[in-house]
Amino acid sequence: MKTDFESIFEKLARSKFRSSFKLKEKDKEHIKQKGWDVIEAHCRAFVAKKLKDPSKFVDGKQTPMRGHPVFVAQHATATCCRGCLQKWHRIENLHILTCEEEEWITNLLLAWLKRQA
Repeated sequence: MKTDFESIFEKLARSKFRSSFKLKEKDKEHIKQKGWDVIEAHCRAFVAKKLKDPSKFVDGKQTPMRGHPVFVAQHATATCCRGCLQKWHRIENLHILTCEEEEWITNLLLAWLKRQA
């Protein structure tokens, strides 16, 4: 039986742009050195800081393309900005994310990272 994430990953795999994101060896080493608890904390922090409240940033400019494995995961999973969250995941653009939405995004990021690592 497929999880919701598997269906999402299949959909993202059909996008040339989204499927182009892969973890580099440096990113995999970062995950190995920090451990999954720290990576999960980074996911939560980035979601809270960069996505939760759309009034606190210029959408589309808040997530770098590289520099941290979570940034790569955000682009790969279309959780990099509120516009992508709305387009790909139907999470309304202008409201403040609920705790459940933050948790779902965090778990999606972790699932993608674990598939890559």
